[in-house]
Amino acid sequence: MSSKHLTRAGVALAVVGGLVGATAYGARELLHRQAAQARRAIGKPLGEAAPSADRLYKKKYGTPVDLLVLGDSVAAGLGAEKPKQTLGGRLARGIAQQTGRSVRLRTAAVVGSESSMLAEQLATLPASYGPDVAIIIVGGNDVTHRVPVSESVRHLGEAIDELRARGAEVVVGTCPDLGALRPVPQPLRALGSRASRQLASAQRAEALGRGARVVSLAHVVGPFFITNPEEMFSLDRFHPSAHGYKRTAKAMLPSVLAALGIADDLPFGHHAPGEGRSG
Repeated sequence: MSSKHLTRAGVALAVVGGLVGATAYGARELLHRQAAQARRAIGKPLGEAAPSADRLYKKKYGTPVDLLVLGDSVAAGLGAEKPKQTLGGRLARGIAQQTGRSVRLRTAAVVGSESSMLAEQLATLPASYGPDVAIIIVGGNDVTHRVPVSESVRHLGEAIDELRARGAEVVVGTCPDLGALRPVPQPLRALGSRASRQLASAQRAEALGRGARVVSLAHVVGPFFITNPEEMFSLDRFHPSAHGYKRTAKAMLPSVLAALGIADDLPFGHHAPGEGRSG
């Protein structure tokens, strides 16, 4: 969700184009005005660079877990004030605490990425690099740029295949519910919510079919962002705050630990390979 690809237009771009192509002229004009309103409300107070959190966490523990994070601005941690507050930083510390092992974090996620850019992120990795577990969170920019769902999930599936070929277990956090974005007025917000949930459902089916684990972010953390936006969102009211990342990392951790063979019981919103490809 961000920068040149998400920009300040946010959900607006998704709706004004393909999502409402058949809408009457008057309704389209309303959505255009709402898009402009959303751009003004959101702005770009966070810039376009997330804190760099890559390092070895709890190095005294030994036998490191290699953790890779791919995706968009949420995966990169835009909105966190300190490196340790990013999604990757919080997951690394959580894994170390639960496993008693150090964690070597590598973040290839790039602010503003769409699913099609996962291949570019993977291309930055050494050919010999094989993480123990890889996290992917992507999709918000696909929605805002009206990328066909079939194209989005194709790129996601290809990334999962490459990661698994490198020997990694993969955990996909599906597209967050863009209906939580309060600066976006109605009916624009409702249309963005519907589109993001449709993509999330398709991502879940694709990821499970490729052998990845899935965390449905709209289900496990979406309600917190909707009911407590002042705490969960950062200054721009668009990206997670430090507390928002803390909540998101805590929600994702059970599937990450399961991927590492540490946990078996998964809470609501977590899905393991073998559950099938239906939404």
